Amino acid sequence: MSLKQKTISALLWSFIDDFAKLGITFVSGIILARLLTPREYGLLGMTTIFIALSQSFIDSGFRQALIRKQNCTQVDYSTVFYFNLFVSIIFYLLLFVSAGAIGQFFEEPKLPGIVRVLGIGLIINAMTVVQHTQLVKDINFRLQTRISIISAIVSGTLGIIMAYMGYGVWSLVATTLSGSFITMLLLWLWRKWKPSLMFSWMSFQEMFAFGSRLLLSGLIDTLYRNIYNLVIGKYFSAADLGYYTRAVTFSNFPSQHLTNVMQRVSYPVLTTLQDDRRYLKVAYRKVIQNTMLLAFVFMMGMAAVAEPMVIALVGEQWRPSIGYLQLLCFVGMFYPLHAINLNMLKVLGRSDLFLRLELIKKALAVPTIVIGVIFGIKVMIMGMIVNTLIAYYLNSYWSGKFIGYSVMHQIKDILPSFGLAALVSSIVYIVGQAIDSPDLIKLILQVGIGGVLTIVISEIMRFDNYLFMKGLLFERMSKLYSRKLNV
Repeated sequence: MSLKQKTISALLWSFIDDFAKLGITFVSGIILARLLTPREYGLLGMTTIFIALSQSFIDSGFRQALIRKQNCTQVDYSTVFYFNLFVSIIFYLLLFVSAGAIGQFFEEPKLPGIVRVLGIGLIINAMTVVQHTQLVKDINFRLQTRISIISAIVSGTLGIIMAYMGYGVWSLVATTLSGSFITMLLLWLWRKWKPSLMFSWMSFQEMFAFGSRLLLSGLIDTLYRNIYNLVIGKYFSAADLGYYTRAVTFSNFPSQHLTNVMQRVSYPVLTTLQDDRRYLKVAYRKVIQNTMLLAFVFMMGMAAVAEPMVIALVGEQWRPSIGYLQLLCFVGMFYPLHAINLNMLKVLGRSDLFLRLELIKKALAVPTIVIGVIFGIKVMIMGMIVNTLIAYYLNSYWSGKFIGYSVMHQIKDILPSFGLAALVSSIVYIVGQAIDSPDLIKLILQVGIGGVLTIVISEIMRFDNYLFMKGLLFERMSKLYSRKLNV
């Protein structure tokens, strides 16, 4: 199979993986949001920064180092496995001991127990890093898709049952933990990789030299992405944090998972082209153009339908999250672009520059947080939008400099997609304001109109990235149809 065929297949299965899992998680999350209160979601949100920071330490950049290394051995994999497992146990013990202090910080007596139980997931996740990495290196996303779907169905069902039985926030804890456990179990059963009793300091030092810089930048990014939960949980109410996390969940539906798909596929593929800058630039442009068409359409569209979507899907009790969601859509809209540019620095082995950029950009969060504490959560999110635009400029300048792809060239490539999404979402929003119908009917009409307008305008204007994705979809459908005829 050629690199192009591998990439197309990987993109297809990675999209299926992320959006099937996301769809199942989204549906179960909607049901849970109707059964639970914003305060219970807020309690879980208070723990995320501690769990996420611990997870970053456990990974330590070794996942990316393994992917970048061309010929990994059993010694390399075993070394990473034992290191991750050891560090996960250490951090779980630290969380267990500090859980009481976390509860006192937020003045929430339920938090210590939640932190101690959720922390078990650190050890479970550490046991899957190598298997996940091997699947990514092989550009094999079909197995990941099967595992993700099974895990999402089982964990989501368990959470719904527990919420219905009145377990409150513990139903959310059970959903998270059971999902991690099932993923780990299936990876060990189906991947067939087992660690050997060996640990190499030489291998460790080689990968740590690259991974350590990514570790620090990863910690900074994790702290940045979760610091808002910490601040809102401390200076506002648990319910306010619940509204914010619900808005984040909705906005992440397209942006975060679209980014995950492109990063998972583009990093190993672009790594194979790292010695040929001409082809690397061509592939890089294609990734940016296609990703941002989807990102702009989905995120601006979600901002336009935010009110009927929230009310129809999760109920009137979540109305305060609508304003947060509309603003967060403009934060999430540029996140894929920001992440893809950073990905290029990793492909080129410039983890040193990656770290320096992260330090500069994340320092911008400090005034945003201070202003947010004084003026409120909405103003804080507006500051996040400004920070995102600055981050994009810094990332695109340096990544583009190494392969001859300037910021202005990038903007020129994505401007048609931005204009299309802005036009369609404006029409969709106006239609929503003009329609006096139940929220679910209004949502269906707005989404339908938006989808039709996007396709019609793209066909008339003959947008290259739209035509590329259309051709890709038709090609895959044709192959599937041919297989059915042959059977």
